[in-house]
Amino acid sequence: MDEKTARKYRMLGKLPSEFGKRHTWRTREDPFEEAWPAIKVMLEINPGLEAKTLFEDLQRRNPGRFADGQLRTLQRRIKIWRASAGPPKEVFLTQVHTPGLLGQSDFTSMNKLGITIGGRPFDHLISQKILCN
Repeated sequence: MDEKTARKYRMLGKLPSEFGKRHTWRTREDPFEEAWPAIKVMLEINPGLEAKTLFEDLQRRNPGRFADGQLRTLQRRIKIWRASAGPPKEVFLTQVHTPGLLGQSDFTSMNKLGITIGGRPFDHLISQKILCN
């Protein structure tokens, strides 16, 4: 960033992202407007379908209607649908460990393996110690 530009933002007390209006209007007509209800039904039945598979199906059912360059438009639209109305994401809870503060121990009985030494059963436990980072 140029020094002059940085001074301008510092003087105004705003970030570049805080300037101007957000682009919310469409610049082109949506090519999937009529086909979207059918696409949505297919996604609701099988949410794992890829946009490319759906696009190829649309091209096969409607020859000459959808150009190859419109695939990315459909991918974006499906991405938005998955984020807003698609299947729920797996819940992931992160854990924070302080180095040297925690440790875990685990013991496993190995008697069921039937290990013998000199013909006599070897009754033993295996211990595992983990130092959490």
